[in-house]
This record gives sequence, structure tokens and C-alpha cells, in this order.
Amino acid sequence: MARMSYITSVERYQEYQTVIHDLLNSILATLEDGIKKQQDNRLLVAQYPFLELQYCLDKKGLQQGDNVCFKREYMKVLNNKGNAQDLSDRPYFQEILAHQQTCFTAPYISIATQHLCISAIKPLRAPQSEQGYLVVDVCLTQLIEFIMGDRTRANMTPFFKAGYGIIVSCLFCLVLFLLYKVFGDIYTLLFNSSMEDDPLEAFSIIIFITLALAIFDLGKTILEEEILMHKDIFRHSSTRRTITRFISTILIAVSIEALLTMFKAALGQSQYLLPAIYMMLAVVGLLVALAVYVYLGAKAETLLLNSQRQSKAN
Repeated sequence: MARMSYITSVERYQEYQTVIHDLLNSILATLEDGIKKQQDNRLLVAQYPFLELQYCLDKKGLQQGDNVCFKREYMKVLNNKGNAQDLSDRPYFQEILAHQQTCFTAPYISIATQHLCISAIKPLRAPQSEQGYLVVDVCLTQLIEFIMGDRTRANMTPFFKAGYGIIVSCLFCLVLFLLYKVFGDIYTLLFNSSMEDDPLEAFSIIIFITLALAIFDLGKTILEEEILMHKDIFRHSSTRRTITRFISTILIAVSIEALLTMFKAALGQSQYLLPAIYMMLAVVGLLVALAVYVYLGAKAETLLLNSQRQSKAN
């Protein structure tokens, strides 16, 4: 459940590019009006938390005035700086010189904030001799979260990660306890057992190892899926991936348990035969159900994506 990855942000930007550009156009108009009225545009960050930086350029590409930083954490570094710096070689300035209309950059990593961002530049309404341009930098990840209505959930992400972290820690502690039991039983089996002891005693050790493996794999899956990796809840593939990994863990554990139970039956304890068969059938059923789920889920997502592409084409 990490914050949106760069590749996901770029994909979402391409998907919602028209909506994003329309929103930025309206924000640029508001900022321009604020400049004319000499208002403090930094107050807009309450409504648009993705805004990062605002500055103006003259017709030669020289910055007029200092930066206006919207983010409090960057004000010491970026605010009241930048006056008269030459930005004429920036791609967005070259593009607006050629078109003289609002332009948007492709996503890039900002040198100032180290965030994935885009810049929008707009000609200011002024006499030709006083032509200037308004530039605003926005954090692309936060902009997409704002567009998709995902801002509140994104802000809760640290708390979710903390909760999952506690759960994963408990699971790993349980694994350590099981391994402690395993090593103790192995020591007893090697040094304190006699020939008359139950020959199936070793199987109980394998059961503990299998259980530890299953719990460890479950904790690892939660750690990767919910803490370390970004999980796009708006895509079916991310949910399908999580369910597939979780069911795979169960399949491995049940398969090993069924195999051990079958060994016990083969060594003379016939009462374990039917449970072993039932567990094998359960494994087969889970495997078939998982295959059907993955196939139908992938097919449904493909149809949905094709439908969206056709809608855009039309």
C-alpha cells in the first residue's frame, strides 16, 4: 500500500490527461487573476494540495520575481528565490514561444522537490511589449489522487502500513516460536530418543516446519503487497495478484500436510488414509478454482480495457 509508483502515475496521467489539463487550465486562470489583484495565491493549496511552485517569466525566458512555493516543507529551500534566473532553455518555454497558448510538459522528476511532476505554462494577458508567462509546477501523484478522489485514503496510508506492520511482526514472531519448537524437537529426536520411540515422531517436526513456512509466506506476502509495493485498488489485477499469492500459500501448506498424512497412512496408520485423500481433493479443488478465477478475472479486465479504449477512440 505504498504511495503511487512513478509508472502508475504516468499511466494514470495518460488515461486522464484531458481532465487534468482542463483542471490546470482553470487553476492557471485563477492564479493569473490572483497575480493581477496582488493576492496571496498560496492559499489555494488548501483546495489544490498538489500545487508546488509558481513563477513568472518574461518574453526572453528570464524569471520575474521570486518563486511562490505552495508547500510548507519546501518554503525554506524554494521561497523568495529564483529572481532573474534564465529559464529560456526549458522545453516548456520553447514550446509556448512556438504556439503562444497554454502548454503542458510530459511528467518529469523535479530538481526542486524530487517529486514526479508536470509544469503548465500560460501566456499572461498583457501588451505584446510586456509579454509574460505564468508557470506552475504540480506534483503529479497528488494531482492524480485528487482527480480520482483517492486523497483521503492516500493520507491514511501511513496508518494502514503501521497496522499491517504490527500484524506482520506478530506473524514473524510466531514463525520464530515454531522454529524454536522445531529445533528443540530435532535435538530431542537426535540425542534423547530411543529405538522404541514412535517412528512417526519426525512427522510432527515436519508439520511445525510446514506451518512456519506457511505463516512466513503469508507475512511476506502482506509485507510486500500492503507495505512495500504500491497497490492500485482501482485495477482488478492488483487484487487478483494478492488473492493468487494468498491462495498459493495455502495450497503449498495443505499439499505438504496431505503428503505427510499420506506417508503416515503408508506406514501403517490406515486411519489417516481418508483424511489424506480429502486433503488432496481439497488441493485440487482450490487449484482449479484459482485457475478459473485468474482466467475469468484477466478476461474481464481485458474486456474492460478494450471497452475504455473504444470509448476514447469514439
